[in-house]
Amino acid sequence: MALPLPPGLTPSEVGFLCEMELVTVIPRQRLEGLELLGGPTQSLNPPFPAPLPLWLALLLKRQKRANISPPPWLSVEGLSSILQFETDNRTAEVFSPAPALPQPTGFGSRHDAYLSQDSLEFSPPFLADSSTTRSQSNALPYHWLELGHLLLTHASDDFDDPDTVRRLLRDLREVRMSKLRKGFKVLDAGAGVKMNGVGGMEVAEVRGFVGGIVDGLRKINRSREESRKEREAEERENGLGSSSYQDDEDDMQL
Repeated sequence: MALPLPPGLTPSEVGFLCEMELVTVIPRQRLEGLELLGGPTQSLNPPFPAPLPLWLALLLKRQKRANISPPPWLSVEGLSSILQFETDNRTAEVFSPAPALPQPTGFGSRHDAYLSQDSLEFSPPFLADSSTTRSQSNALPYHWLELGHLLLTHASDDFDDPDTVRRLLRDLREVRMSKLRKGFKVLDAGAGVKMNGVGGMEVAEVRGFVGGIVDGLRKINRSREESRKEREAEERENGLGSSSYQDDEDDMQL
């Protein structure tokens, strides 16, 4: 008999899904396009860059048939800008912007939108250019943490300064997890935490913890409600709080 699985995705499953994100490769050899379940890939013609799923880009990298170009947000300048946004006092309660979705023109600054508590921005996965060289340098995609880990592990020689990028990624993760923990402190049984801009791995890491807190609070509130009902029933049985009991007391005093 199979054991029941916890709700949601595990960190390993989130990391597996991350490999479907598109990244930019610089081919070293010619390669015809492939027919994949997600659609055909572009043919590779050195030295022209082309977008490929991360799993295929890592395979070609291991075979020394292509290099991977890190997205602009996964650079020293990009991560420094995002980290500055995360640590700014004006944005202490929100997360850094997600990649922009196709929208009609006429909207205001995305930075101003994130300063507003009514912002409805979110972080959808698998946007076409969220992790390629055409991505925004000041926005974190949904799979930012796991994608950065995979690229630094298997393609560190494609970075200009991999050690600094690793340090900035670690600092950014700690700052964002601190924001999540602060939000959990105000949780109650019927409340929630605004998680606009939170990545997939971050959600997977805190899902069990938050679920346990909320379930515990619900049990406590349910126990309190049951105790209150039992106390009221006991008082009614003993005549406490009854109007007839109060009238009898008044007659006896007269």
